[in-house]
Amino acid sequence: MLCIQTVVFEKKSFVFNALNSLNSFNSPIQYMYSDKENINILTALLKAHGVGKAVVCPGARNAPIVHNLNEAGLECHPVTDERSAGFYALGMSLASMQPVAVCVTSGTALMNLAPVVVEAYYRHCPLLVISADRPIERIGQLDAQTMPQQNALGCFVGMSVSLPEPADEVDRVYCNRLVNEALVGLRSRSIPVHINVPINEPLFNFSTGCLPDERMITLTTPAEDYRDICDTITLRLKNAERPMILVGQMPLNAAASEFISAVCKHIPTIYEPLSFMNGVQVEGREGVFGADAPNAGVGVGGECGEGFEGKLVEAGDDLTLRPDFILYVGGMIVSKRLKGFLRDAPSAETWIVNRDGQIHDTFRNLTRVFKVADEVCLLKMLGGILSDDSIAVAPKDKSSYRSFWLGGSEETPLDNARPVFSEEGAVRMFENALDRHGIRNNVHYANSTAVRIGCRYARHYIHVNRGANGIEGSLSTAAGYSLCQQEKTFCVIGDLSFFYDCNALWNTEIDSRLRILLLNNGGGGIFRILPGLEKSGVRDRYVMAKHNTSAEGICQAHNIVYMKATDANSLKQGVEWLTGDSEADRPMLLEVVV
Repeated sequence: MLCIQTVVFEKKSFVFNALNSLNSFNSPIQYMYSDKENINILTALLKAHGVGKAVVCPGARNAPIVHNLNEAGLECHPVTDERSAGFYALGMSLASMQPVAVCVTSGTALMNLAPVVVEAYYRHCPLLVISADRPIERIGQLDAQTMPQQNALGCFVGMSVSLPEPADEVDRVYCNRLVNEALVGLRSRSIPVHINVPINEPLFNFSTGCLPDERMITLTTPAEDYRDICDTITLRLKNAERPMILVGQMPLNAAASEFISAVCKHIPTIYEPLSFMNGVQVEGREGVFGADAPNAGVGVGGECGEGFEGKLVEAGDDLTLRPDFILYVGGMIVSKRLKGFLRDAPSAETWIVNRDGQIHDTFRNLTRVFKVADEVCLLKMLGGILSDDSIAVAPKDKSSYRSFWLGGSEETPLDNARPVFSEEGAVRMFENALDRHGIRNNVHYANSTAVRIGCRYARHYIHVNRGANGIEGSLSTAAGYSLCQQEKTFCVIGDLSFFYDCNALWNTEIDSRLRILLLNNGGGGIFRILPGLEKSGVRDRYVMAKHNTSAEGICQAHNIVYMKATDANSLKQGVEWLTGDSEADRPMLLEVVV
């Protein structure tokens, strides 16, 4: 050990030769793994994902990585010149038809791999580039062998990640995910990927006795016939002690509702209006927590009885009421409380079904990804299997978990839970009016407070730009949608989102099919409920962007029919006007000033 530390600051070839010489001795010294957690996570997952060969180049910064690869039993081949080393690895990969790693030190050593990375990219060869790096705070500070290394290989790698040196469990899980993402991408796309590993001094403490037991994430791309994947999922659900199904944002179709109806009697099923299409009867309230009245109670409030938000409050810190297996179908969910609840399920694992095959580790316990081209087909087939009483899925433990989630819930009447004239009162009245008029599917909600209230009261599918959750463009999206519909299209939107996107109204094609419910609370109201922010003197003016702006002038400028509500009576009149069969040939806007 001392010998290694004595020579590491000499020329890198001497370091490399010293390491090789020491490894060749029949020495009684027991070399262990590096004390760098990111290196150990990387090493453990390389083994788990079946990367068995590495071409290693000399250097001090990458010496701990090389040490680990050798200790872990990877077949290591030394090549001094990095450019040549890359092509050695390419040849080995082509011969073995398996991924091969090439490991280099920091600085320009990485750039010597550019030619082989380009070649591997066009040859569809799974070449894994591992580069050691200096800590990020030393990049660009005239420190030796430093340069920005992440993304240095540009478009010729399918992915480039830089591993954190974990300071806590969140960092450790993040590091694990990055390595899994890179290695899954390496095999699934058969093009090079780059893993960059910043390492702080001291570099050569080899004091870890064994590699960590790391979570491995796998990707499955099934054939057109989804029977195998459905059988695999069904078996896992049956074997789970505490299974749960979560349905995220889905395209507007009946498949999600049919699926929910099929499985809800056997498995706790949580969903939001982003995933649910009304019009298909969900039989039996038991086990279903979501968009049938009253709705999920997402984000604001969340008293007991208000859909799954109430059940989450009831569950509290009881770990026996958390799932040990989660099947996650679809995209984004809104509820922050639900995300926190599932992240705090220590024994859970998640399988996700999606179209892009990407690793979306929302709850930090993902282990398997199923990439499917047709979610509708999969849901129909899976729902059919799970609805068969002969293979009905039910938790083995029929006590607390089953009775809690499948035993129904006592509902709090939401109509009496909020003031009539308020943002929630306006949405409640609006949604009740939609029900009376039989309006189901052409309803858009903007992000932030609006969608959270919408998830509480909507009894139908709602559209929302939940891909990235931005406040921009919600009105424009609804306006564009209205141009392709014969029926009315509604947009429920907050004031900041509205004023940000008011150019959506600067369009001669929109007409009375577009109806807007504007919730104007004089700023970003969601910031009022963030704990601790009230202590800051900048909250109202700078964070909430508090204002006294009205939409009336904007409506006049853009030929929009305008009405204003300032109390319960004018709100009731305005909602009836907005949702009714108006003779107007122009877009209509009701501004609720609360």
